[in-house]
Amino acid sequence: MKLSVIVPAYNEEKLIVSSLASIQRALAPAVQLGCQTELIVVDNGSSDRTAELATRSGASVVFEPVRQIARARNAGAATATGDWLLFIDADCWPEPALISNVLDCIQDGRVMGGGSTVKMEGMSFPLVLLSRLWNGVSRLLGWAAGSFIFCRANAFHEIDGFSLTYYVAEEIDLTIRLKRWARDHDSRFVILHRHPLLTSGRKEWLYTRSEIAGTFWKMLRHPRRFFRDRSLCTPWYDGRR
Repeated sequence: MKLSVIVPAYNEEKLIVSSLASIQRALAPAVQLGCQTELIVVDNGSSDRTAELATRSGASVVFEPVRQIARARNAGAATATGDWLLFIDADCWPEPALISNVLDCIQDGRVMGGGSTVKMEGMSFPLVLLSRLWNGVSRLLGWAAGSFIFCRANAFHEIDGFSLTYYVAEEIDLTIRLKRWARDHDSRFVILHRHPLLTSGRKEWLYTRSEIAGTFWKMLRHPRRFFRDRSLCTPWYDGRR
């Protein structure tokens, strides 16, 4: 069995080295089980040293020049050779215990994919509550956060991967379609919660409260258009790092 880890990255020179080191440490349980692994970084049009640092860190680098998170993840999946795919964002630091839980799911045979709850680094209390709310919704509805999604490679390709009609929330659309695939194939999609994924809370200190509130207002004002219009998705695409 082979696990392909795919890390989409845009101008991530500040965090890519520590993130990849954390991922490589977390993959130790897979190596101990005799599972083959590969680490793929998708440089999504970076203008900094992301690709160079990723190569130095031992990752294979794929280039996707069109700026779109869904497109970057699909580009990584297109080159992956694993039986299973694991998507992890470049500002995240998974624990070995979380990867062990993923391996348990793979060995279970009844699970075809899943996600993880998240724990954000350095967040204020209001946003901690917001992340807890997301974790509750994630577990209740079975929606995976885009920062950590794993699934069978054949399932991912059969449903045509991430939809290119979305610039954000593409992970929820993917999750819904993966769950449908799971039902059709007598398997399950799960949300892991014992060892939450540590992810950066940098958006809080990179953006003012009024900017964050403005993003939520745009989402409420244009609920259908927001997720499909990159010009509205400023915190994800303006390149602030």
